[in-house]
Formats: sequence, C-alpha cells, structure tokens
Amino acid sequence: MKVDSHQHFWNFDRMDYTWPTEKEPSIFRNIEPDELKPLIRKAGIDKTVIVQAKDACEETDYLLELAEQHDWIAGVVGWVPLLNPDEAAVKLEKYKKNKYFKGVRHLIHEEDDADWIVQDKVIEGLKVLADFNIPYDFVAIFPKHLKHVNTIVEKVPNLKIVIDHLAKPPIYEGKFNEQWAQQMAEIAEYPQVYSKVSGLNTVCANRESWSYKDLEPYIEFAVEKFGANRLMYGSDWPVANLAGDYLKVWNETNKAIGKLTAEEKEAILGKTAIEFYNL
Repeated sequence: MKVDSHQHFWNFDRMDYTWPTEKEPSIFRNIEPDELKPLIRKAGIDKTVIVQAKDACEETDYLLELAEQHDWIAGVVGWVPLLNPDEAAVKLEKYKKNKYFKGVRHLIHEEDDADWIVQDKVIEGLKVLADFNIPYDFVAIFPKHLKHVNTIVEKVPNLKIVIDHLAKPPIYEGKFNEQWAQQMAEIAEYPQVYSKVSGLNTVCANRESWSYKDLEPYIEFAVEKFGANRLMYGSDWPVANLAGDYLKVWNETNKAIGKLTAEEKEAILGKTAIEFYNL
C-alpha cells in the first residue's frame, strides 16, 4: 500500500488561516479533496494523512469531517492546546474516540519564540500526548528548532515523534550541510524519533528546475541514519505546488530512492506511515 503521509486541505470560507496569504496566490484559495483525488489516483497512492494547517480545534474538526467523507483519507494529524495541558487532555479524550485522529502538530515555526516547544507548560502538554499514546509531528525548521528534539526526547521519553520535511535542510546552499547532518545523526540515535521525506522541493535553489539529484544526498543520509523503517514519504501538497506539482514530487522522490532495496522502498512509501500512525 502506498501512503502519502503529509498533505493539507484548507477552506477560507470556514475559517481564517495565517498561511497561505496573497503572497502565495496559487494556493491562497480553498483546496479540498476533489482536487487531490485524481492526483493520488494517477500516482498510484492508496491512502493519505491530512496534517493540520491551523492551530485550532475547529480546523481539526473540519479535517475529521473530510476523513469521514473520503475512503482514501486514512488519518488526520490535528491540534490540541499543548500550552494548556488540562484542556489538551479534555480534547484528546474526545478525539481519541475518532478512528481517523492519528496525531498532533503545532505550528511552532509560526511562533515568535523559537524556544516555544521546550517551555515547561508545553512539555507537560507533550507528556499528556504521550500518555494518550498519540504521536507528535515536529515541524522543525533547521537550525532554529531541530536542536530542541533532544530536549523533548529526554523529558518525554515515551513520546513518538516524527520530524516533518527532514527539518527543511538548506538544499538551496548547493552543498551538503554538515551541521544539519550532525544534528540529524544525533537525533536518529533515539528509536522513537522518525522523519518524513517531504517538503524538500521547496528548499531547492531553483524552484522550477529542481530534480531528484537535489534531494538524493539528504534522503540517502536520512536512510543511512534512521533506516527506511523510520522514514515515510509525504507530498506536502498543496505547498508542493510552489515548486512543481504533486506528480513531480512523487516521481522525483521515487527516483531519489531508486537505489534502495524493494523492502526499503516499501517502508518509505507506505509501511512506516501505516505502523507509525496505526492507520
């Protein structure tokens, strides 16, 4: 089974979003399942996981509605108020009853405080998440946030974490970033930490002519350190449209993992996501 572990929907008629904005006109509009369905069919993808794009329970409710309506949506990574652990527990009691609720994320890269995720109250919120056996999507942007993964793992050792987009390595620099590699290698030592092979096209130097060759060094390093059984594919659609489109991301990622064994490809393209999110 092929799984896209990271895609988004948004509806501006139902709620406001801080992003996208008018500066991203191609995706600054309502984007919903009918637009994605033919793309996943053409790519041969069986299931997807919707990931939150707004820090609000109202959006989580909306995404869960969509999951109920479309049999190819396998799960939702939603939001609860980690800064308020008691309220987070109440929300998780409710969401845990929904078979599509599979994880939690907070848009830490939109917080003014780069250390938001490691404040005491949020750590308590993450402990609540771990108690409910709900994994956390860590939308780390290198280098501001990646350094905090070690702290979270040490303070909440029973929390399953997946780092979105390989923490957005600076592929645009044109040379392999050793600082990113060192931090990722350290994080990979923790067996409860996974990562997503996603969102890499938008950090390439040339958003129009990038190819699998730009992605390959970073994906190969991730496979070496994490192993394919802790990596999962994600399109990051429709954000992916800012540097290509759904099928280009799918095809070029497949080329970038072309040297791997059949078992490793199977893990990255579906099996890891199924096991991590209990799809």
